[in-house]
Amino acid sequence: MKFISKIMTGLLVFLALPSLAFASNASINSGDTAWVLISAALVMMMTPAGLALFYGGMSRSKNVLNTMGMSFVSYGIVSVLWVIFQFSLAFGTDINGIIGNLRYLLMSTNINIVFDSTHVSVLAFAAFQLTFAAITTALISGSIVERVKFSSWVVFSIIWSTIVYTPLAHWVWGGGWLAKMGIADFAGGLVVETNSGIAGLVFALMIGKRKGFRKISMQPSSIALTALGAGLLWFGWFGFNAGSAISSGALASNAFLTTNTAGAMGAISWMIMDWSIHRHPTILGFVSGAVAGLVAITPAAGFVNNTGAIAIGFIAGLISWVATGYLKYKLGYDDSLDVFGVHGLNGIWGMIAIGLFADPKVNFARGLIYGGSHQIVIQLIGVVATIVFVAIGTFISVKATSILTGGLRVDEEDEIKGLDIAIHTEKGFEL
Repeated sequence: MKFISKIMTGLLVFLALPSLAFASNASINSGDTAWVLISAALVMMMTPAGLALFYGGMSRSKNVLNTMGMSFVSYGIVSVLWVIFQFSLAFGTDINGIIGNLRYLLMSTNINIVFDSTHVSVLAFAAFQLTFAAITTALISGSIVERVKFSSWVVFSIIWSTIVYTPLAHWVWGGGWLAKMGIADFAGGLVVETNSGIAGLVFALMIGKRKGFRKISMQPSSIALTALGAGLLWFGWFGFNAGSAISSGALASNAFLTTNTAGAMGAISWMIMDWSIHRHPTILGFVSGAVAGLVAITPAAGFVNNTGAIAIGFIAGLISWVATGYLKYKLGYDDSLDVFGVHGLNGIWGMIAIGLFADPKVNFARGLIYGGSHQIVIQLIGVVATIVFVAIGTFISVKATSILTGGLRVDEEDEIKGLDIAIHTEKGFEL
């Protein structure tokens, strides 16, 4: 009993260490903290509201609830894991450039602690970063909807968010090796967009195509829902990008305006292609182009001016229009809702664009058009490292999930019937 008592006492002391060892006398700026908390709420809305509607509307009517549910459950799972240990691994004190320590385990910390060099509380910063981890995990679901078991998705979300998202967030934002190299990723070009796009592609290739892919019609259940979701995503993206300034000053203002500019330009770019090639503009194309532009500006919003944002958004619309309309059919992969074509490719484009358009009057990076060549090399190293790491980590996550859940796919009969009824015994639409 004495031995057990000593162990319990030691454990309690260990859990209390964050609050004992890292108390801070630095002052919390109420204005900056308010901005970060508001931004966190905006980004939170993007997952169980914006993304759920955006994805749900693009899936077939027999799978709309299942598709939306995958976004909801990802948010719930990551919310709990982030507080327990993921935030600490991502933003704890750096260990050899790879991962953080358990400084913030269970968020057992003095509520007055200021996070690193910011003027916001560590709890506000953790809440903000939680929403990024959640939406990144949920984004992957768009690649494999309509054929994956819900239980497999739950297990995958736990494994992947821990072994892939958390280390990558540390590398880029938590003081890891890419941060030390000088990588520029303002709000998630690598950590969120490239990450989810590559993971989605790997998962889609491993699980295989939907039954009837390219043989039967797979029309969206409701483009109206998708348009509404896109509007919520666009609105939430201001918290995503401008909130990443972690203060309510000039940098946040720049990020806010460049975000809107690139999103609008991406929508216009896609519409131009639809109108020119197909002779009619589509609402699905317009909102998809907006998301493409928003994705591409995500890493660059705090590094480029609005001229750069226009160029980034315009090219983003073209990239996704080609990728979703031609590339995926040419290569034959079934990325159900085009996560790779919209998020993956434009996350990569946005990271490279920093090396081209970064304005030193906005932030520390200097792009090629401003006479700097060093930054684009760092950006390319970051992109390549992320692709390799995420591909390997996702492969391991999918394999482990398959073993733990007895396979990834639903039965063929359930896939044909639709996952709303087969898994949830509910209907999204009364047909």
